[in-house]
Amino acid sequence: MEPLLLALHVAAAAVWVGGMAFAHFCLRPAAFELLPPPQRVPLMVGALGRFFRWVAGAIVLLWATGLWRLGRVGFADAPPGWHAMTGLAAVMTVIFGVIAHGVFPRVRAASQAGRFPEAAAGLGRIRTLVAVNLVLGLATIAASTWHR
Repeated sequence: MEPLLLALHVAAAAVWVGGMAFAHFCLRPAAFELLPPPQRVPLMVGALGRFFRWVAGAIVLLWATGLWRLGRVGFADAPPGWHAMTGLAAVMTVIFGVIAHGVFPRVRAASQAGRFPEAAAGLGRIRTLVAVNLVLGLATIAASTWHR
């Protein structure tokens, strides 16, 4: 059971962190370079809406598998990297909540209403928050190796 839970945990982290890297370094720059705002904004809204559903599932899986593993070891006996992962994951989860339930719904509404400058400004805020979460995600990956 332990290898399966670890594999699910790592796969969920790969979806979240890898997806952020792809969106930040590949999707957004290509869309910005190739498409005018009336096409770019709806593309980004559609892609992010799909990605956020995957991230929400990944977060549930990460917390479930992480807490299960932590419960088996005990918080006091867990390696220092696990403590760091837990704290970083909490911050990342809050930031994702701000993005997905605070900023993104306003961006989607502005895009649907054709208010592309407003939507683009919101996408800029999302980009900044994703950059922060990407750095935290990479730090979380580094923390996962502390006990090895």
